[in-house]
Amino acid sequence: MRKGLTFDQPRIMGILNTTPDSFSDGGNVFRDGRVALDDALFKAEQMLADGADIIDVGGESTRPDASPVSLDEELSRVVPVVEALVQRFGAYVSVDTSTPEVMTAACDVGASMLNDVRALQCDGAAPAALATGLPVCVMHMQGQPKTMQQNPVYADVVTEVYSFLQQRLQQLLQLGFKRDSLLIDPGFGFGKTAQHNLLLLKQLDKFQQLQVPLLVGISRKSIFGQVLGREVHQRLAGSLSAAILAAQKGAGIIRVHDVAETRDALLFMQAVNEA
Repeated sequence: MRKGLTFDQPRIMGILNTTPDSFSDGGNVFRDGRVALDDALFKAEQMLADGADIIDVGGESTRPDASPVSLDEELSRVVPVVEALVQRFGAYVSVDTSTPEVMTAACDVGASMLNDVRALQCDGAAPAALATGLPVCVMHMQGQPKTMQQNPVYADVVTEVYSFLQQRLQQLLQLGFKRDSLLIDPGFGFGKTAQHNLLLLKQLDKFQQLQVPLLVGISRKSIFGQVLGREVHQRLAGSLSAAILAAQKGAGIIRVHDVAETRDALLFMQAVNEA
C-alpha cells in the first residue's frame, strides 16, 4: 500500500462527505451551494487528531434514492479538499468516487487511495484507476444508489457478494492491477436489507479467503434503525458494536463517522487480545 499503510491492526477511515445530501453528515461542510473548505479542513483535522488513519473524501452522495452529480460539480467538491488535506496535514486521503476524471485529478493533487462503490465498472473507470497507480477498493452493490433499496433480493447474499468480489478481483488482475493494490468492500446497506447485512457481518470472515484487505463501512446505517429503533444520530452504540465484530472477523479498514469512539473501542479490543 502507498505510504506504507499496513493492516497489522484495523485502520480507521474517517468519513468526510463534501455533499449537501449524504444520509448522516450531508451539509456539514457545504454552505451556500458549495464546499466550505475551512469547515472541511477543521472536521478532517479533528478526525486525524482523534486517530483516523485515512480521510475518505466523497463529493457524490450514494445514499438510497440519491441522484448523480455532474462531473464539474464533483470535481469542485473533491479536488480542492484533497489538495488542502495533503498539503496542510500530509494526510493519507482516500477518494470515494466512480468518476474517471475525478480519480485522475485527485491523484494529481496527492490522493493516496481510491474507493469506488461501483467497483470500477463505469466507463473508463478501470483504465483511469490503473493509470494512477493508487490502491483501489472495489465494493459490491446491487443496483444503483437511486433504486438499490427497492426490494433487493438474493438467493444467498453471502455467496453472491463473495462471488461478485472474487470475479471482479480476477477481472482487475487481468487488466493489469496488482493484488497488493486491491481492497474489497461487501457493501453494507448498498442493495441489501437488514437481514442481508446481518448475514454479511456474521460471515464476514469468509471474505478473508480472497486474500486482499477488507474495508467495512457500516457506520450509522439503516440497519441500526431497523434492528435497534434508533435515528441516525443515535446509532453510536450499534456502530461501535459492528466495528468490533468486523475487526474480529478480519476487517483491515473500518470506515466511520465517529473516529474517537471507534479508536477507543478498537484499542480496548486490542488490549484484551494482547493480555
